[in-house]
Amino acid sequence: MQRREFITLLGGAVALPLAARAQESERMRRIGVLLPGTANDAEYRARMAAFLQGLEQLGWSDGRNVRVDIRYGAGDANFTRRYAAELIALTPDVILAPGSTSLGPLLQATRTVPIVFTTILDPVGAGFVDSLARPGGNATGFVAFEYGLSGKWLELLKQIAPSLTRVGILRDPATAAGIGQFAAIQSVAPSFGVELRPIDMREVGEIERAVTTFAHFSNAGLIVTAGSGSAIHGDLIITLAARQKLPAVYSDRHFVTGGGLVSYGPDRVDQYRRAAAYVDRIFKGENPADLPVQAPTKYELVINLKTAKTLGLSVPTTLLASANEVIE
Repeated sequence: MQRREFITLLGGAVALPLAARAQESERMRRIGVLLPGTANDAEYRARMAAFLQGLEQLGWSDGRNVRVDIRYGAGDANFTRRYAAELIALTPDVILAPGSTSLGPLLQATRTVPIVFTTILDPVGAGFVDSLARPGGNATGFVAFEYGLSGKWLELLKQIAPSLTRVGILRDPATAAGIGQFAAIQSVAPSFGVELRPIDMREVGEIERAVTTFAHFSNAGLIVTAGSGSAIHGDLIITLAARQKLPAVYSDRHFVTGGGLVSYGPDRVDQYRRAAAYVDRIFKGENPADLPVQAPTKYELVINLKTAKTLGLSVPTTLLASANEVIE
């Protein structure tokens, strides 16, 4: 064999595995997303924009080296289960699952495909992970907040409406998160001199009857805890609070942009941005079982002054000064 032929052959032998490695690193990755809302939901569009922006900053561009398949559960359990199975059939590299209504059906459908979740209230209590430090399965992500935050809602309500003596707590009694949030509020209620009344969020008729009956009490207000019930029935609850002239505190800003009085909770858009980093780490070979579940790092206070004026309430200037957003 001549020297030139030998060098060419050797070069080809070296180039082949390098090319194979390059193709592997540049192959199109696939992300499934199961959103609990609808395609025209402005809040979820903002959250997904943050997720895609986070991916871009890490070198993953939708349509170039990653494909993002989105399905919308629209608050319907049957749709959600069907779309969970549909996404699994697409054999994604990872799935983004916001909220327990998405995560639950996905974990029923697969225990192997990596899942990154956001805004889960109690992943350990719900059985989604073994522990926050060591999730242990195929899912990890970001908790919505610690239960202690729930006491802050009562503090806010009393700041805005100091004369309140009765507070209705809209919660889901069938979940660990619903029980945990109510317990946290209950623990601080004596220091604020208020009587609590649990109001279960199960179906429209039950919520409407309970809130209407509760509104007959004087000096009454509402706290709407986080969970699938408030997400599904949010518009109804905002309407009832306005109709019955009840000041209400919510867990998320979208309730306030939709007409609610005040909200305090984690910056959910930021959680989607942070979720992109976990997706990137999974793409690069890390196991979700070893990635700790993280707590929020940013919280936001949002106040709707228009709603406050309608209710005849004067929001303290100190509270306005500390708000992240004031709607006028």
